[in-house]
Amino acid sequence: MDYGYQGRVAVVTGGSSGIGLATVRTLLGSGARVALCARNEGRLADVAAVLKRDFGAERVLATALDVLDEAAVEAFAVEVAAAFGGCDLLVNNAGQGRISTFADTGDADWRAELELKLFSQIRPVRAFLPMLREARGAIIAVNSLLAYQPEPHMVCTSAARAGVQNLLKSLSVELAPAVRVNSVLLGLVGSGQWTRRFAEREDKSQSREDWYAALAARKGIPLGRLGDPEEAAAAIAFLGSPAASYITGAQLEVSGGLSRHI
Repeated sequence: MDYGYQGRVAVVTGGSSGIGLATVRTLLGSGARVALCARNEGRLADVAAVLKRDFGAERVLATALDVLDEAAVEAFAVEVAAAFGGCDLLVNNAGQGRISTFADTGDADWRAELELKLFSQIRPVRAFLPMLREARGAIIAVNSLLAYQPEPHMVCTSAARAGVQNLLKSLSVELAPAVRVNSVLLGLVGSGQWTRRFAEREDKSQSREDWYAALAARKGIPLGRLGDPEEAAAAIAFLGSPAASYITGAQLEVSGGLSRHI
């Protein structure tokens, strides 16, 4: 699908796998030039080689970095400006969930989770904001339904995700009208985290399709399945596109109907 990204530049953090990579491919397929970053240098290099083969080397920039490293993120922004001349869309996707209850989450775990979730938004926004303002661009945060519908076994991540949503709402007001700020709230999407949990299943004879279907039934997902990364990527691409030009401060659920809040 063409989302109208011809001539536009997008930056995607956590772009070497799962939803991040699906988003990179969707944006490239819609005509954007895309800069992606991730921590794993080897995997990023392999992914970048395939993307350059499929979409053209001149349209892909890949840099290994940790989004919590302020200097590295600032240097990445300089690199993007030099290579592509600016930035129209920032997709903040870095940061996975932590499984823990209140009883088994120590102070260090709380600090690490809050720092990861909040500063994986703050540092890229700070670095790319001048370019986004100049382009009258957009920021899309990949967040979780946990922000509004917390799970007891993910208490730390749920609290941090809620803080991210509050931050995004503040940014949507402070950065308007020059920059739009929105988020996608994910339910259960078949990303690397669920692949790893499938590998750790008790019944090794159970197929991936059956395991995912049982998980969806157990979680009460009305659509009866987990989402695909490409479905999340489509929502991200829409919110960042000209078709969403009057949408800011909003959140789009990609959860198969899992949410129970109004």
